[in-house]
Amino acid sequence: MTAKTVTPKTVTTLRKLSAVLLIGISLGACGAADRLANVGAAPALSPVEDPTAAKGYKPVQMPMPTMEHASFAPNSLWRTGSRAFFKDQRARLVGDLVTVKVKVTDKAQLNNTTKRSRKNGEDVGADNAFGFENKLDKFLPDGASAGSLLKLDSSASSEGAGSVNRSETLATNVAAVVTQTLPNGNLVIEGKQEIRVNFEVRELIVAGVIRPEDIESDNTIESAKIAQARIAYGGRGQITDVQQPRYGQQVMDILLPF
Repeated sequence: MTAKTVTPKTVTTLRKLSAVLLIGISLGACGAADRLANVGAAPALSPVEDPTAAKGYKPVQMPMPTMEHASFAPNSLWRTGSRAFFKDQRARLVGDLVTVKVKVTDKAQLNNTTKRSRKNGEDVGADNAFGFENKLDKFLPDGASAGSLLKLDSSASSEGAGSVNRSETLATNVAAVVTQTLPNGNLVIEGKQEIRVNFEVRELIVAGVIRPEDIESDNTIESAKIAQARIAYGGRGQITDVQQPRYGQQVMDILLPF
């Protein structure tokens, strides 16, 4: 028996595979260490923090109308640009609170069916060619006939079907903080709510741009009136952990092409 020669390309491939395996093992070890340290303990809640100080926070930039300077009329209590005659308690400044009534009812049902079929045929012959059809036999291969020189057939068909049936419902309230006031008076809000039940933490995040005019008298606003709305509802804990595949399986799902 002769030993196979190990090429430099094979060595490089083995090194890459080893590096991938080491990274996967390291990730799994880090995750396992955190889980082992919290065995028997409920998941910790996130500390209350300033949303604008979070990593990756960026002020909202949107097209703004021309600024309107405030003007006062003599012997009048009304000021141009004022939103109300009497002062109310609705949110209007950075740091104010507003209650967002989250109500998401999303339902979609789509059915698509496609069916295509095509068949083509071409038949070329020379039964009569000014009397020269008999002489063509001398130049044709054995068994060929001038009356049937060329015949082509082709057929193709495709059929596809797809369907989507989705139904989602979410109804809850969450208090949000005004993090920015835009030049046209609109408010940027962001709110986060965490609820821990036994060993599972449910998170609700709401962010977007609202108009002060859409805020109701009880300082609440519907989620449907939030522009650029970002609503996330999820959780973390033992139940969520069981529902997630292991790190190794996730890595293999990404790397394997089949």
